[in-house]
Amino acid sequence: MRVALFSDTYYPQVNGVARTLKRLTNHFEKRNIEYKVFTPDIQENRESYPNVYSFTSFPFLFYPECRTAIANPKTIQKQLKDFSPTIIHVTTPLTMGLYGIRGAKKMNIPLVSSYHTHFDLYLDYYKMTWISSLLWKYMKWFYSQSDRIFVPSPETRDHLLNQGFSDLSIWGRGVDCQGYSPTKQSNRLRKMYNISKKYIFLYVGRLAPEKDLETLGKIIKNLSPSIKNKVQWVIVGDGPMKNDLMDKTKEDKVIFTGYVTGDDLAEIYASSDLFVFPSASETFGNVILEAYASGLPAVVADQGGVTNLVEHGKTGMISKAHQYESFIENIEELLKNESVFKQMSMNALHLAEKQSWDKIFDELIFDYEDVCSTGLEQQMWG
Repeated sequence: MRVALFSDTYYPQVNGVARTLKRLTNHFEKRNIEYKVFTPDIQENRESYPNVYSFTSFPFLFYPECRTAIANPKTIQKQLKDFSPTIIHVTTPLTMGLYGIRGAKKMNIPLVSSYHTHFDLYLDYYKMTWISSLLWKYMKWFYSQSDRIFVPSPETRDHLLNQGFSDLSIWGRGVDCQGYSPTKQSNRLRKMYNISKKYIFLYVGRLAPEKDLETLGKIIKNLSPSIKNKVQWVIVGDGPMKNDLMDKTKEDKVIFTGYVTGDDLAEIYASSDLFVFPSASETFGNVILEAYASGLPAVVADQGGVTNLVEHGKTGMISKAHQYESFIENIEELLKNESVFKQMSMNALHLAEKQSWDKIFDELIFDYEDVCSTGLEQQMWG
């Protein structure tokens, strides 16, 4: 099998889509599956990625981590012909996705797509709900070109079914329980930032409106004094709301680390006590599994794909979306009972240990094969 991936974001970018796709291509190599990635040029160490075709690009307006590529379709078609893929997988509905669709149609190659981002929910945060109907019209057209659409969670599947999408299959997410583990815990974080408080509460993610950082700021500011005095907040990530959040939480002496990856990120997770994630726009929530694998329960919103990961009272707490009072109530309830808190940590860790990337990627490859064989049968029988 030879797989051509078309994506508007890819490694070394650090968003969830890029990281998932890098893990996928690593798995292709492990399974001796040939692949090529067609992606915008981010001008970072291109020579290090021999399987990547990159094209001139500029940042996408609403999501700078995704870039809009400018390419000659004939160049892409020639590269596809030289590679001769068995299947094309488009992973984003922007320009690279359109190039992938065109290539699949021109060459009569089976086409699958994956849905990673609730762009429609982002519109609320950017005050652009007036284009929602136009966005859905485009999204339905884009994804209707595919033989199968992969979604990361049951919540996302239901979200798309309600919009009239079909041919949906769940392609879940996993976590590397060797990379993220309670064994990565150390005192380095506390020493580096001179942390003396009992608890470290952690947020990891893009610092942007769609993550509902307004609610996060209110949670930080409005914890009861007895709890607040025991908690050090650590925010990992970067984005357009960083300065605003820093200003709003200045008095609370929140630690902002910027982007952190690899072993350093795993160490921060394992050295923290609780993961707090107010975003209500996630299609899955990879960071929740990373927190679980590090032994952290999670307090999350009751909307989005995170609701398929968190079992209330077992692996964390589910709060009312956009209502900081609900998050605070759940956080303070957790801290009242140390034994329950510790049991949740164990439950979270045990759940993460069941989420094998190998199993998830092998199931995706099986789906690729199924799509290809179904297409071949349809050609044979007209």
